[in-house]
Amino acid sequence: MFKELLAQGVEQMGLSLTQGQLEQFARYHQMLTQAGRTMNLTRVNANDQESVPRHYLDSLTLLAHPGLLQGVDALADVGSGAGLPGLALAIALPQVRVTLIDALGKRVNFLEEVIRALGLNAQALHARCEDAGRDPALRDRFPLVTARAVADTPLLAELALPLVRPGGRLVCYKGPAAQEEAQRAQGALAVLNGRIEAILPAPIPGQDWDHRLLVLQKTGATPLRYPRKAGIPEKKPL
Repeated sequence: MFKELLAQGVEQMGLSLTQGQLEQFARYHQMLTQAGRTMNLTRVNANDQESVPRHYLDSLTLLAHPGLLQGVDALADVGSGAGLPGLALAIALPQVRVTLIDALGKRVNFLEEVIRALGLNAQALHARCEDAGRDPALRDRFPLVTARAVADTPLLAELALPLVRPGGRLVCYKGPAAQEEAQRAQGALAVLNGRIEAILPAPIPGQDWDHRLLVLQKTGATPLRYPRKAGIPEKKPL
């Protein structure tokens, strides 16, 4: 049932997955459901009719805007949690090297387990976003960074935009408040060398959820003082 629902959903989105990718998603869902019984990873319901659109189709809405993926050979997913959207994108985009970043060790251990089990072109890093953004190996590097259910956009900009290379994009999975959040983030973006590029529709077949992708473009290198030390951006957002 899971694979049939997923295949039907992606087809309705104008996308496609190979049989092998559908098998990978089914295995990932099985592992996530099992892990969720002992760890607080995410509220994944065993009911396929709920979990397929809420978690997997939602994660794949990025693929419905192929222009965002043009020239992208690597992406980072910040605050990856259970791997949504990061692991879902790693399955759907095997040619793209995916780096998943999370601050909680047990979640990173789970991500690494899934990566090994599915043979994904991905890696999981145990780090706070503030620390990752100061790592020379990660700073100003990625053509694309994603974030889903991580933080309010003014805060998220400081946490994630330092990882984006100049000219690249930060794609924030958002709901109906995307426009309002974007306006409140203008001050932070001015400081961080970013701009609002677009707010794109992210419809999910059979659902009336108002999901959107808020796309921020990085216009220049991140100023050296950002991101600030861990904890400060949350307490004093730009």
